[in-house]
Amino acid sequence: MTATDESGSTGTSGSAGDATGTVAQDPPEPETTPLTEPAGGVPRVVATPEAFARVVEAFATASGPVAADAERASGYRYGQATYLVQVKREGAGIALIDPVGVPDLSPLSEAVGDAEWILHAASQDLPGFAEHGLRPARVFDTELAARLLGFERVGLAAVVAQLLGLGLAKEHSAVDWSTRPLPEDWLRYAALDVEVLVPLRERLGAMLDDAGKTAWAAQEFEAVRTAPPAPPREEPWRRTSGMHALRDRRQIAVVRSLWEARDENARRRDVAPGRVLPDRAIVAAARAMPRSVPELVALREFAGRQTKRRAPMWQSAIDAGLRLPAEELPSPRGPRGPRTDAPPPPRAWADRDPAAAVRLEAARGLVVRRAEELSMPVENLLQPDALRRLCWTPPEPLTAPAVDAFLAARGARAWQREQLAADLAAALAEA
Repeated sequence: MTATDESGSTGTSGSAGDATGTVAQDPPEPETTPLTEPAGGVPRVVATPEAFARVVEAFATASGPVAADAERASGYRYGQATYLVQVKREGAGIALIDPVGVPDLSPLSEAVGDAEWILHAASQDLPGFAEHGLRPARVFDTELAARLLGFERVGLAAVVAQLLGLGLAKEHSAVDWSTRPLPEDWLRYAALDVEVLVPLRERLGAMLDDAGKTAWAAQEFEAVRTAPPAPPREEPWRRTSGMHALRDRRQIAVVRSLWEARDENARRRDVAPGRVLPDRAIVAAARAMPRSVPELVALREFAGRQTKRRAPMWQSAIDAGLRLPAEELPSPRGPRGPRTDAPPPPRAWADRDPAAAVRLEAARGLVVRRAEELSMPVENLLQPDALRRLCWTPPEPLTAPAVDAFLAARGARAWQREQLAADLAAALAEA
């Protein structure tokens, strides 16, 4: 689990205060008892096929759900590879599995059959699980359950503190999990993350039952479990932090050339790209457009020892951007590409289509009010993209069944459509 797992924010508000100007205060921290050791102690890392076979046998004869988590090293290594898998089952205890030593974990999936897997923020771990053959038949996502229940903070430590009264230390959440051997205190941290998941699932399950949201949660969990892999991002270099301030096409070409050189180097060395060359250095070079290595290393962002050592490579990439023919320079706004049905940014709606802007305002107000009634974040009630598309090009005729079908085609779950389709149709028709 990465450091971002513990932000605790539901993302429901972009404001620091309410409508009266009062600064919002974080809820007081609950009193907790520190959880410092798994009940059965810290197990040894499973790093050989023989040790893994014993884990598979133990989990096959055990019972109940499988608590699971994973650790990555995305801030240190290239990509999102999984470097530790933690699992726990009643009767089998905790297993800490090294997927580098045991890359094929599919026997564990087969051993537990259709048992439920409990994860926190499952969408982060399931892709890595699938790469190693772990494909849960059923999932309970404790973070998603907390969101549906309206928790203000949904990081694992925060939810465990609120519901179980236990304190989880998170100081190792962003360490380099590709390190071998893994330190004992890191392994303790990893084991504790799955130690708490079964009792946490029991509490959250009871709360979902009391709130009448169990069926809704089941639909959300299944949507996460069966979500397809994200498609490759078109022109990923455009996500370079800080390049939004560049408007000159030649400068943008330099950004692209440097980004591609960095990516190739990072991939070859299996190092996180930001550790090879920070985004701020790429943007600084694009602004200055140096014509020689001495000019490049004169920039503050290229003065470091490691960056200086690779300065000829970076200057070569800059030169490639500078030599590019004018007709091949990238556009500041991205590729034109084929037309899509994606609506423009909402800020442009009032000018482009005033009627659509009115529809969006009415629809947003409806969804916000319903989310407040249901005590959950707006984005968990309906995906913002689906709402924008509905308001930009509503179906004809504008009826509840037509809106229901439109939202279903955009991935909205049945429970979401039951809550919104009819009222959205009425609100859009009135607007």
